[in-house]
Amino acid sequence: MSQAPEAGRGATVTPMRVVIALCLIAPFVAMLWVGSYAKTDPAFIGIPFFYWYQMAWVLISTALTMVAYKLWQRDQRARSAAKGGASE
Repeated sequence: MSQAPEAGRGATVTPMRVVIALCLIAPFVAMLWVGSYAKTDPAFIGIPFFYWYQMAWVLISTALTMVAYKLWQRDQRARSAAKGGASE
């Protein structure tokens, strides 16, 4: 009934993939940990910390997602080259 998994089909955990995961998880952790930013000081140009912290994470999340995407592309090209296939 059960078949043995093929050698190349399993998920491989590499340092690059760990960095990708951290880049994608960091914004969630930062926003779900409300106690870390549920305050009004320090204000930035009159905007309470609670609001500008969240707006800053919009930009940080964008940058981290771009980094994760570029790392993923690099990882896929390296895996494709290691298998001897042509990369896109």
